[in-house]
Amino acid sequence: MELMEGRRFRRQPRTRTQTLLPLRSTRLSNTISCWYCDYKISRFNESIYQFGQKHARYLRVWFAVGVGFSLSLLFGVTTILIWELVATLCLTDGSDKISDIFSSLILGINPSGFGLMMPLTDVVCLLVSTVISVAVHEFGHAAAAASEGIQMEYIAIFLAVLFPGALVALNYDLLQAKPRSTALRIYCAGVWHNAVVCAACGLALLLLPLILSPFYIHGKGPMVIGISESSPVSSYLSPGDVIVSLDGIKIHNTQDWIEMAISVEKQMLLSSDPTINKRTYCVPSSLLEKSETALLTNNQSACPDEHYAFVSVPCFGSSYSSGKDAHDFQRINNNRYCLGSGDIARLKSCGRLWTTSDNSCICSEGELCLAPVQMPGIVWVEVMYKSPYSHQCKDLEKNPSAKSADFGDPCYKTFLFVGDMISMARSVRMTSFQPRFASLFGAYLPDAVEKIFACTFQVSVALAILNSLPVYCLDGESILEASLYYITGLTPGRRKLLLQAFLFGGSIISCLVFLRIFLIKF
Repeated sequence: MELMEGRRFRRQPRTRTQTLLPLRSTRLSNTISCWYCDYKISRFNESIYQFGQKHARYLRVWFAVGVGFSLSLLFGVTTILIWELVATLCLTDGSDKISDIFSSLILGINPSGFGLMMPLTDVVCLLVSTVISVAVHEFGHAAAAASEGIQMEYIAIFLAVLFPGALVALNYDLLQAKPRSTALRIYCAGVWHNAVVCAACGLALLLLPLILSPFYIHGKGPMVIGISESSPVSSYLSPGDVIVSLDGIKIHNTQDWIEMAISVEKQMLLSSDPTINKRTYCVPSSLLEKSETALLTNNQSACPDEHYAFVSVPCFGSSYSSGKDAHDFQRINNNRYCLGSGDIARLKSCGRLWTTSDNSCICSEGELCLAPVQMPGIVWVEVMYKSPYSHQCKDLEKNPSAKSADFGDPCYKTFLFVGDMISMARSVRMTSFQPRFASLFGAYLPDAVEKIFACTFQVSVALAILNSLPVYCLDGESILEASLYYITGLTPGRRKLLLQAFLFGGSIISCLVFLRIFLIKF
């Protein structure tokens, strides 16, 4: 969701705008037209003005620091725009990393996970974060003006065409009578406050595990708090389950879950032999006798539903592979079988594949080493999880002596997933926090808090960058205009011409850069 900040200060006290921006009207009139509508609020005027006047000395120092930050950000964003323009015109290569960083900061999302559908909880978090970020931004302008003795006229929430936003209206004549440094502090206050919000949210996210440690465990495995009905693992996982490992690799948090899914997907794509999966199983002959013969045509399996094609592979040290070479098995072996993923999920692995110098096969007599036939876009991965809220696990906690040596710990279960790993990982909603006390509902609280902090961070970053762009109708225009007055060698005419050149060029370049980002990422 993009948010456009409107102009907050009237440049010329024209008569025709007096009805839209009344200076001392006791009753504000809202504006409604074909392309613009707003809602004006003035109930906070007096309280903000008193706050600014009471702490004026400290606020001026605070916002003076913000001027340095905002000017540095304006210079940095302008440099990135020029770099991206050069890349857009195909004059140089290698700006993909900068484009990824810039787009992720502006958009606040991972382009690879972009979709038209968002969970309701994510929409609520985004709306709350947007309100917080915009309110802090506008409060910065109002407080900076109040510290300089300028009372705001109103706060307006508007919709221009399809772009929502907010603005603070100030007395333009009184602002013009102030020194240029005063105007610059007011103009930079919004960007500075968004930067402070980013720092506060980042620190809160960093300290959140410590803050919630009396009530929650962090980093001991992600807990499932929601799963889509269309998810391919909805028949296995349920809210309250904790992911333990993927392919034997320990999963500590939600970030590990996503990163491991991407890693497994990449390993499949980079496999030296895309037709044979490197995962192997020692399949007993009794199971092979019940299996169906698989027919393969154009890399498509003719196995029935919930069954997948397997091929026998060399397992050195096994009675099935004595005296045979690995390449001979790949070339002449036509023994293919249809097996269900549930039948082989608990079978042991054969060991390393295609190794003639190491007798690493662990298959015993009467077992055949099989590997899945790799289909395009299909990944095989073993998922181990714990069900702490299941009846078996609760009974085990009450009576530990009831644990069976034959069936192992009933709290831990394993299933074999076959399909698109990244889509599966994203279809499960998880949190890195586990309640210390038996309460499934309590797992939703840290997830909501963490999402609000993360969304507020992203929205504040986007607002700070957008309002630092040298374009029309945003804070960057006002900051650039006030900064040019410090170039004493320019006449008023040349200063105005230079300002228009910067704004026109910045607006065109920004449109081209954003268009390039959307075309590449989406």
